[in-house]
Amino acid sequence: MRGMERKSKVERKTKETDISLEVNLDGEGISDIVTGVGFLDHMLTLLSRFSGVDIAIKGTGDTHVDTHHTVEDTGICLGEAIKKALGDKKGITRFGFSSAPMDETLINTSLDISGRPLLVFNVPDMKGR
Repeated sequence: MRGMERKSKVERKTKETDISLEVNLDGEGISDIVTGVGFLDHMLTLLSRFSGVDIAIKGTGDTHVDTHHTVEDTGICLGEAIKKALGDKKGITRFGFSSAPMDETLINTSLDISGRPLLVFNVPDMKGR
């Protein structure tokens, strides 16, 4: 598997967004991320740093209306770029999991790169806390 370059670039233009994204799965955790959504930029920067994956994203969107198009299309591009960079997936483990304490939060992540899409995101209502 060594010697294979695991990099890719994805671009996506819609009526609402214009995203250009590059990943290097065997990078050093270097990021250059500007989407116009500050919290998304922050979280993707942390993903890059702690995963060791280089991520570059330049994106614009109709954030004057809402941020969801930019967040959604950035996620679509990131998934496509990782899938493209993995190629035939030979020599890698199909799934994994991790937990990490961050401030007063415990993050649990399970990842399966088999190609079957699913996300379960349970966040309790914090109103009145």
